[in-house]
Amino acid sequence: MNILLLNSVLYTAQDNVIPQVESIKDCMIYNLALGFKELGHNVTLLAAADYRPVKEEEYDIPVLFIESVCKRLFLPSVLPFQPGLWNYLRRERGKYDLVVSSEVFAFPSLFAAILCPKKTVIWHELAVHTKKMHSIPSYCWYHIVAKLFFRKTWVIARSENAKRFISKYVAHVSDRVVEHGINLTKFQFSREKKEQFIVVSQLIPRKNIDSILAKFHCLVAKKEFRHFRLVIAGRGELENSLKRLTVELGIDGNVDFAGFKTHHELNRLMAESMAMLIDTKQDNNMVSIPEAVVSGTPVVTNLVPTNACTIDRHQLGIALNGWDENTLIDIIRNNAFYVDHCIAYREKLSNTYSAQELINK
Repeated sequence: MNILLLNSVLYTAQDNVIPQVESIKDCMIYNLALGFKELGHNVTLLAAADYRPVKEEEYDIPVLFIESVCKRLFLPSVLPFQPGLWNYLRRERGKYDLVVSSEVFAFPSLFAAILCPKKTVIWHELAVHTKKMHSIPSYCWYHIVAKLFFRKTWVIARSENAKRFISKYVAHVSDRVVEHGINLTKFQFSREKKEQFIVVSQLIPRKNIDSILAKFHCLVAKKEFRHFRLVIAGRGELENSLKRLTVELGIDGNVDFAGFKTHHELNRLMAESMAMLIDTKQDNNMVSIPEAVVSGTPVVTNLVPTNACTIDRHQLGIALNGWDENTLIDIIRNNAFYVDHCIAYREKLSNTYSAQELINK
């Protein structure tokens, strides 16, 4: 089967600034493409040129970067507008058996829904309206554009929350949910754990890392757990203030700020940790959640991430608003139970599993 993947936005921007990266091979959509390839299909990935890596690199599949235009009106970090993609689809649509496009609220999805609706599947993540410009563009798109132009196109959500949201606006929404797929060749798992937790996150306000530090402080204040450690992998504007907070809380000796890590390094840190901790104020599907699970590491999270429901449903950790040090003690006491469930669920989070589920519609 010849498959076309449309995913203009490869990385999440911070304050509308697109990160400059040396490679796209760690991004979720590229590894999904490899899942299709591993299943024996021919796959091509189209992305916005704004996300082209700073260094030339060779890919295992054809990757085409298409220029965005009208960038002041259509921010490439949010809603890239690529007329060249319309021209490519109109010219080449006959050679593809399946088109998989990310998000209903995206021009590539609109172009595919118009030009080849019957062979297009939209893989949808958002579970709420985007807040840009008081959500007016989002409301207009879903209430008008989606209802007019997506009537013949199937949508598959990435979470139950996203499915409930998009079902209000699109007629053909699959009953199944297909989560982010992980390239299992890059993620090894371990049952052997150190007495430590890990946070994998940008160090920015909405990630709420100070809350996690406060909860961790309450844990290590107990004599039995005073030797536990917390590894924080990531960079961001709050790094210095968070380091100062650890000193104020008296836990600077228990907290390691590890900075940016490659996927290989992250996998090692995750796999040896008893749990990954999340207390975010705003997020969609967090790719770090399935990455932790396939590393054999349970997740402790609030209910904000749209894929948090998977954690409770399959006993892959604890999803609870207001989790605290007692939640961490639960994870410590019952770690082997949660780790076993993570390892058992691992194959259902593989990139090949997700790819096949998207083909099955």
